[in-house]
Amino acid sequence: HTDSTELRRVAYEDSLSVWRLLCPLYSGSGEDSLDSLLNHPCCPLTPSLSPRKRTTSQSKTEPPLLRTNKRTIYTAGRPPWYNVTGTTFKEAFVIGLCGGSASGKTTVANKIIEALDVPWVVLLSMDSFYKVLTKDEQELAAKNEYNFDHPEAFDFELLVTVLRKLKKGKSIKVPVYDFNSHCRRKEWKTVYGANVVIFEGILAFANKELLKLLDMKVFVDTDSDIRLVRRLKRDISERGRDISGVIKQYNKFVKPSFEQYIEPTVQVADIVVPRGGENFVALDLIVQHVHSQLEKVRVSWSALASAHQGQPLPKTLSVMESTPQVRGMHTIIRNKDTNRDEFIFYSKRLMRLLIEHALSFLPLKPVQVETPQGSVYEGRRLSGKRITGVSILRAGETMEQALMAVCKDIRLGKILIQTNHDTGEPELHYLRLPKDISEDYVILMDSTVSTGAAALMAVRVLLDHDVQEDKIFLLSLLMAEMGVHSVAYAFPKVRIITTAVDKKVNHEFHIIPGIGNFGDRYFGTDAPSDWYESDDGMDY
Repeated sequence: HTDSTELRRVAYEDSLSVWRLLCPLYSGSGEDSLDSLLNHPCCPLTPSLSPRKRTTSQSKTEPPLLRTNKRTIYTAGRPPWYNVTGTTFKEAFVIGLCGGSASGKTTVANKIIEALDVPWVVLLSMDSFYKVLTKDEQELAAKNEYNFDHPEAFDFELLVTVLRKLKKGKSIKVPVYDFNSHCRRKEWKTVYGANVVIFEGILAFANKELLKLLDMKVFVDTDSDIRLVRRLKRDISERGRDISGVIKQYNKFVKPSFEQYIEPTVQVADIVVPRGGENFVALDLIVQHVHSQLEKVRVSWSALASAHQGQPLPKTLSVMESTPQVRGMHTIIRNKDTNRDEFIFYSKRLMRLLIEHALSFLPLKPVQVETPQGSVYEGRRLSGKRITGVSILRAGETMEQALMAVCKDIRLGKILIQTNHDTGEPELHYLRLPKDISEDYVILMDSTVSTGAAALMAVRVLLDHDVQEDKIFLLSLLMAEMGVHSVAYAFPKVRIITTAVDKKVNHEFHIIPGIGNFGDRYFGTDAPSDWYESDDGMDY
């Protein structure tokens, strides 16, 4: 598709840069052949027996965000793909990028990410899913005698499982492959879903189950001479290998594998992109198609949140008895003229009462203890491993002190959820959960809940970490009926506990009559005029 003269010119210019990189003192003219370079003293023909050096996969080294010349794009996190029933109402759009080694797949992926201009993107590299080599295979790899471009070199079973979960919006753990030791590291990277998932690899189209998960299949077609020159530059400058070893491996494994396993898969591609990242026409077509598909599944969050208004309050809701003491404290903290010191003091009193009330819903088992007088006392003890508290930042963090006051040595986690200014949807920006939380009873805390958007996402994140739904207790000082219905309908086993429920939510998502912006009143901050924080604790 590109004039052969142009290809030769590009390959020639790139090869010269390789020569200059390898042999800064080499004085031969640019017309010399590659053979003359190989025979030069600084480029020995004998293959190196040192272990194959390679950079770790992008799934490990890439930061949680990608800065382009236009904006910052998050590559870790998730949008709220869960409707009022707690199920997925849209799956990620998965783009598969296939092509030969050094064809420019990663460049194309980054160009697509920048042009898409969507806030949440995951870039998954096939390099993360190499199989762990045996001792004999490691020795072959050190001698450049192991074929890393063969289908048998990849763990397709794990790859399909991970991509399937990622497409459904589940959290996943991606292996981190160490190319120096040819084994997986102990620590795996946790990745959350996104609007778009870009999966790239030399054999991205080589597995039938994998193909079923791809919504768009793009083959990056680059001339073999250019790919060889790029591979030389990359493996020598980035991976510390010698030129003879690179060429030996290319001729013995890379080129035959491309012709046998990779090149034939161009037949299943939806789009073929000649010249890789420089083909802006093809990239524009890809971006336009992805945007059209994303637009089809856009759902109004406010419509979802209000879908169950007017129905009776759910049985999973427990509202503290409105005693004169409780009502008196509500009077103080709801009063707009209450100063900050009193607001904090009486809010903390209510939080303490709420925590004590919530603990009465934890399952207890009978136990006998012996008193100092030698008598037996029939008592109760928590029927479970432990309790963990998780606060929804920032206002939910104010409840941590009350929880720690009544639960000794409790573990704490934090979740930060903010609202997308364009879509009005909540998005996860930060997460820190204790290890082995799946076995715990979890006290999920937020000061106020209006629409329930933040609570819905927080519960979904806990479920993604294998916390059992009936072990989640959502605690809030004040809730709106809309938020109660949203959470209860989506997650009918979650226990909802609060000190009061108000009926309405205004256009700014504040509870009416409500309490105002709890975070601002508690921390003594004032929101700028161009944004506000809802009673779910999310910035708008």
